[in-house]
Order: sequence, then structure tokens, then C-alpha cells
Amino acid sequence: MNRDYMRQRTGIARMFGQLAVTLAVGLAVVGATSARAAPPRTVLVMGDSLSAAYGIAPEEGWVALTAARVAQEAPGWRVVNASVSGETTAGGAARIEGELKRNQPEVVVIELGGNDGLRGLPLKQTRANLEKMVSAAKAAGARVLIVGMRMPPNLGKAYTEGFAANFRTVAEAQKVSLLPFFLEPIATDRAAFQPDNIHPVAAAQPKLRDHVWPALAALLK
Repeated sequence: MNRDYMRQRTGIARMFGQLAVTLAVGLAVVGATSARAAPPRTVLVMGDSLSAAYGIAPEEGWVALTAARVAQEAPGWRVVNASVSGETTAGGAARIEGELKRNQPEVVVIELGGNDGLRGLPLKQTRANLEKMVSAAKAAGARVLIVGMRMPPNLGKAYTEGFAANFRTVAEAQKVSLLPFFLEPIATDRAAFQPDNIHPVAAAQPKLRDHVWPALAALLK
């Protein structure tokens, strides 16, 4: 082989090598851009005043604290808080279709029912509303976590037991996740509540976040 031929072959090899590097870099850039452009997946929280940070700053509530943890431990997810103070399950059932359409969540957390119990609303009505919300969320392709509540004994044994059973019954029938009692970590600590003895203080919110987190994190995988 003469020198000109060898130089020609070397030049061609170098050209193809540079082209391969350019293509690899280009593909990496495209992949990174696509990853950045991918919209975050959404956790939608449908709750009442316990999730709407009643009486405290919004950023101190358990939902905001959970959103901060999600940002750290589950990149690619975001939390939308659609909770409304005073909301009953009937209100949630009326709103959920709009919230599902607006936010297109992959996970829905339903923390409703407490106001039904405080008002002594019929257990059958509460159960039907919970079923409607869960069914709507599942039909939209979302995974569901029901966050249950319990009522004080002064409402009577039959009502309080039936109330607590509603959440379990719906979760089992619909085959969705259940956290039986939202306030379990602080229920017996009077100092954890505001003067109304219903709404937790800011200092108690991290305990609620930590209580919900294992059940929620399992749905983000």
C-alpha cells in the first residue's frame, strides 16, 4: 500500500469516528431534553380542613410537607392539594370529576368523611360518596389511597363503629389502599390540637406526613 492510500484510509476512519461521536452526543442531548420535557406525574389530594391546613400557614400543613418530601424522594412527581375546609364526601363526589380532568393524576388521596361524621350524616350516604370518588379515580386510570377517620365515642357505638368500617369496606370492595386512621399518631395528645380540639397544630403536621408517607410512597413506584 502506498502512503497516499494509507493517508486516505486514515482520514476516512477519522471522519467516521468523529461522526459517531457527534451522533452519540446528539442522542444524549435529545434524551436529556426529552427527560426534562416530560411532564411530572401528579398526586391529587382530595381532603377537608385537615388537609387544607386550617388554622396554620399552608406551607406548614402535612400536604405541603409531603410535597416537599416527594420532590426529594420521588423526582418526577408533584402534589396538587385540592382540599377544601368543611368539605363532606358529597362535596368531594361532586368535585372529583373536574379535578381529575384538570390535573390528570396518577395517584389520588381521598381524605374525606370527617365532616360527615361530625354532622351525623347517614353512614350509607357517606359510603356511597366514597365509592363514587374511588370509582371515578380508577376509571381515570389513577391509583387510590383512602385516608380514614374515626369519630369520638359520644356519637354512639353503632355509629362510630359503622363510620370507621365504611373506609375499610370501600377499600376492600374497590381493591385500593387504605390508611385506617389519619390522626392515629396524635389522637391522644391534646397538645397536638388547636383550641377547637379538631385541627392539628403546625408542630403535629410532620407526624401526619410521616404517618401517610409509607402508604403513599408505595403508590409512587
